[in-house]
Amino acid sequence: MTLLTIHDATVVRCGRRVLDGVSLRVEEGQHTAILGPNGSGKSSLIRLIVHHDYPLAHADGTPSVRICGGERWNVFELRSHLGIVSAEMDQSLARRSTQGLEAVLSAFFASHGIFGHQQVTPVMRQRALAALQQVGAGHLAGRPLDQMSSGEVRRILIARALVHGPQALLLDEPTAGLDLVARHHFLEALRRLARSGKTVILVTHRLEEIIPEIEQVVLLREGRVQCAGPKAAMLTEANLSALFGAPLRVRRLDGYYAADAL
Repeated sequence: MTLLTIHDATVVRCGRRVLDGVSLRVEEGQHTAILGPNGSGKSSLIRLIVHHDYPLAHADGTPSVRICGGERWNVFELRSHLGIVSAEMDQSLARRSTQGLEAVLSAFFASHGIFGHQQVTPVMRQRALAALQQVGAGHLAGRPLDQMSSGEVRRILIARALVHGPQALLLDEPTAGLDLVARHHFLEALRRLARSGKTVILVTHRLEEIIPEIEQVVLLREGRVQCAGPKAAMLTEANLSALFGAPLRVRRLDGYYAADAL
């Protein structure tokens, strides 16, 4: 089944085209990385996918964005198909004394904590605990977020995204702010999720974040898709040098890629 289709999507903000005729397709189970330098339009693409921004209408009325075959989505219903994880959400949650389990449960109410008027059911609690266990964070259920490391908070965010049972995870610069050890643990958790069958869509400017399970890579530059296709064909020295505007030497080790400036 096709999970996500974007067809010739253009988004204008403040009179400027932040996305210009972008097209891409992600099948269910097709782990995909969207790679581009800062300012390439990655955040705008995420806002388009999660319906925070809307594209210019096509003259023939055809939709620019389809998620699981649907064109129009209630934002709350969309969460059952796409779970969102971002460093921005991390910063919003990490300043709170909310406990790990409460942070995951709050996803059912689209809030950043559990409040008196919100009714947590036994089923919700069971699903939240299962999501914490799935990312190896069961021991964090009773710990306040403001007493966790950045890596631990990021795992809480993944559990929060998983609690709705989404078909895919959309991760926006997920290792931003993490040290080397925390980043390693995070990427290993992401690999386990990918191998379990959860579709991963990774949006990043860091080549070394692209886990071995990623199959498709989309190169984004100045609001346009430079090229897209199988990972090995995309992550070449020629393509990446053009993408980042500088000569690069590409290395591969244990399924990961890295690049050095020449």
